[in-house]
Amino acid sequence: MNKNIIIVAPHFIPSNLAAVHRTRLFAKYLPDFGWTPIVLSVDESYYEEELDENIHVLLSENLRVEKVKAFDTKPIRLIGDIGIRGYLFLKRRILEIIKNEKIDFLYLTIPSHYIALLGREIKKETGIPFGIDYIDPWVQPVWHKDHKFLNRHWVSHKLSSFLEPKAVKNVSLITGVAEGYYQDVLDRNPKLKGKIITAAMPYGGEEEDFEKAKEIKLKKPLFENKEDKIQLIYAGAMLPKAFVVLEKVCQILKEKEDKYKNIEIHFIGSGTSPNDPNGFNIKPIAEEYGLWQTIIFEYPKRIPYLDVLVHLTNSDGVFIIGSTEAHYTPSKVYQGILAKKPVFAILHSASSAYQVIKETNAGMVISFDGEKDTEKIYTTFESEFDEYIKFLNTYNFKEVNTESLEEYSAKKVTQTLVEALNKAIKLPSF
Repeated sequence: MNKNIIIVAPHFIPSNLAAVHRTRLFAKYLPDFGWTPIVLSVDESYYEEELDENIHVLLSENLRVEKVKAFDTKPIRLIGDIGIRGYLFLKRRILEIIKNEKIDFLYLTIPSHYIALLGREIKKETGIPFGIDYIDPWVQPVWHKDHKFLNRHWVSHKLSSFLEPKAVKNVSLITGVAEGYYQDVLDRNPKLKGKIITAAMPYGGEEEDFEKAKEIKLKKPLFENKEDKIQLIYAGAMLPKAFVVLEKVCQILKEKEDKYKNIEIHFIGSGTSPNDPNGFNIKPIAEEYGLWQTIIFEYPKRIPYLDVLVHLTNSDGVFIIGSTEAHYTPSKVYQGILAKKPVFAILHSASSAYQVIKETNAGMVISFDGEKDTEKIYTTFESEFDEYIKFLNTYNFKEVNTESLEEYSAKKVTQTLVEALNKAIKLPSF
């Protein structure tokens, strides 16, 4: 008999946020391993970001999705976080489902981080075990230049440091995109060690998404293909601690501008806000180095997921800049490989994505060991990038190690989750 799991994901389809796909793919493959998912989300009419009109084609036909209300941001926007605005409504619906149906586990995907607090409340009232999936760390390290007493960054850090121990106190399962996403949680809460189940599961790749993308007819691509140019795509958000890496790249590109004048690097959806077409993040740096719209281009606004896949498929290659934080594992690595385009990446040596590229032979990667080691990027970029350009001319996807790639498929990643779930439901309550 199948076991039943409620997955709480405040943002879900038709949201265009990246985290949506982690929940979507888990829900798609959980039934293959004996678990029936119920996805509980906030109704999209309460979202602030633009919706993706095509993304519904990726939903499994029989997936049960429940949607609740939330407090609105209009006419006065007091709180933007969807988890806070939907918290009471999500809790009420969870309790209703548990009252009327047999539920074996409650799984909370963060962000929104605040919904992690639902687990302890639901367990206290019903006894249902719960788990938290760290798509992003909750308690961020104090590094931001604007982190000052009583400002927004200071308050956020203090609040998360206060709330997280309460949220995880009676948890049964903690998962994350990589071990580094939750290791600090265990270090801050040592009583959890040895008492709970943990599992690291990267963003899984889904080849079928590309088949769906072929059916989408773009209204207009963001840029035209040019026969005399090598066009690379960086797709997705730019993390704060990735800019130091970008600076090193721009430095060498400027010094060797004549050599790389046939290269175009297009940053898509990398802006300061998902909805702002003028929220440039990359442009100011590119202008500083004199590379704007010669080698570097940026389209700040997030575009629909399937449109991203089409752009990747129509590019010459995939360009990835990682963070100086060891745990960061960009999901765009898997999308790039499945687009059957060679990947050029600059990643922390401890990032699991670094290992993915090396194991699959899907591209080339420069590794470094954190912020103090970024000078290595400057000294090695030219030789590695030159090899990559040669690699572009000889690349054949048939030579990619697909057996290694299968280890990072959405189905395989979900199997790892199921193995952890099956252990977590057997834990004694504490």
